[in-house]
Amino acid sequence: MKKIGSLLLVSIFAGAITLGAYKLFFENSKYAIIDSQDNGTVFNTSTTPTSAKGSGINEIDFTVAAENTVNAVVHVKNVTKGRGTSSPWDFFYGSGESRQRAQVGSGSGVIISSDGYIVTNNHVVAKADQLQVTLNNNKTYDAELVGADPNTDIALLKIETEGKLPYLAFGDSDNTKIGEWVLAVGNPFNLTSTVTAGIVSAKARNLDPSRSQSFIQTDAAVNPGNSGGALVNTNGDLVGINTAISSQTGSYVGYSFAVPSNIAKKIVEDIMEYGSIQKGILGINAVNVKTPYAIEKGLNEIQGVYVSGVEEGSGAEDAKLQEGDIIKKVDNISVSKFPDLTGYLSTKRPKDIVDVTIERDGEQFVVPVTLKERQTLVVPVMGLEVRNLSKDDRKKFDTKKGVKIVGVPETYRGYGLEGKVLLSVDDEEIEDIQDAKNLFGQISKYGKTSITMIDENGERERLIFQ
Repeated sequence: MKKIGSLLLVSIFAGAITLGAYKLFFENSKYAIIDSQDNGTVFNTSTTPTSAKGSGINEIDFTVAAENTVNAVVHVKNVTKGRGTSSPWDFFYGSGESRQRAQVGSGSGVIISSDGYIVTNNHVVAKADQLQVTLNNNKTYDAELVGADPNTDIALLKIETEGKLPYLAFGDSDNTKIGEWVLAVGNPFNLTSTVTAGIVSAKARNLDPSRSQSFIQTDAAVNPGNSGGALVNTNGDLVGINTAISSQTGSYVGYSFAVPSNIAKKIVEDIMEYGSIQKGILGINAVNVKTPYAIEKGLNEIQGVYVSGVEEGSGAEDAKLQEGDIIKKVDNISVSKFPDLTGYLSTKRPKDIVDVTIERDGEQFVVPVTLKERQTLVVPVMGLEVRNLSKDDRKKFDTKKGVKIVGVPETYRGYGLEGKVLLSVDDEEIEDIQDAKNLFGQISKYGKTSITMIDENGERERLIFQ
């Protein structure tokens, strides 16, 4: 009995020591005293338990957006037939035995309607002889190219399926914010739909100064094959179409770019409703802020778009905009650089009215401007700048057709072209600048090209270039 009593006493004593040590060293206090002096401060610590997920990225739930997106993203295969030769002699002498050799390219696409309309990049489907689309369930369908816009790199495809398809609705890309989480979903390396995450790094990025571009930049990993895939926010809204990466190796190194959904949506609607792209033009010229002239004049430090000129017959001219004005805002979109302006206007059509906030002589005011169709453009190959005829031009030159030559590159300045009306190219009549663009785009750099012009005196002139 004495032995049992001794063991019990030892157990009680050991338990007391253990409980005391836990209380002293391990149990969290509900308060803390930071100073024992009279002027010290006493504060209570929070007793709310810390989230098991932690903070930051772990608080964001990507699973719902990813689940809703992967089945709406498809693999697009582009088959282009090129001619091959059966022997080196065929290259020199030709042969009836030469055969077609297929070249295959691939990318991604996004289903935007339950009946099979798919948006992708123009460069994914360009020059295709055959297009195939593979869904995330591995079913493959032949696809038809409905239309495309090389300028924005957007194309629209259509497939015919047995039932309704999962699809993504366009979100409002104007509401995306820098630092917002996004997911890039595509088919890189011929895999089924793959999801990567990142944040919006910048907006209104322009990769080519010679084109009007406005990309969303993100650090979500995008690789070859992702082109044409979806960029979605954490709600699963489609906010962009992945288009390009900035890389010297051809693989992802930290920067990728997407066409904003508002631009892609407008292009798709134009193709479906009009069969062509309806582009509303403001009608102003802007200075490249990186040029020595702009730096010397301090234009590179301006927060806004400096108006260096106003096009004749444009909405900007009708609204009395003038050289020296600084565009600060269009509707509710702040404008700090030229891509901000062009990106928003890319979502508009001719006859749309936009409220332009301008700064003039230190004062700001709002001017409503009616957008119009483009009146001038530079034609391919020869590089002539041409403009649609105004009422005064038609009366002065006594013609209803043709375009006026308003700019001539250095190569052709000795031919007296500027100021005359261009009537035809290779005997094909020109109605407007779009006709001129198409006809000049068909001529060969290595063949002969004839153009017919008329001057203010009504005299016609025909020139042949080789």
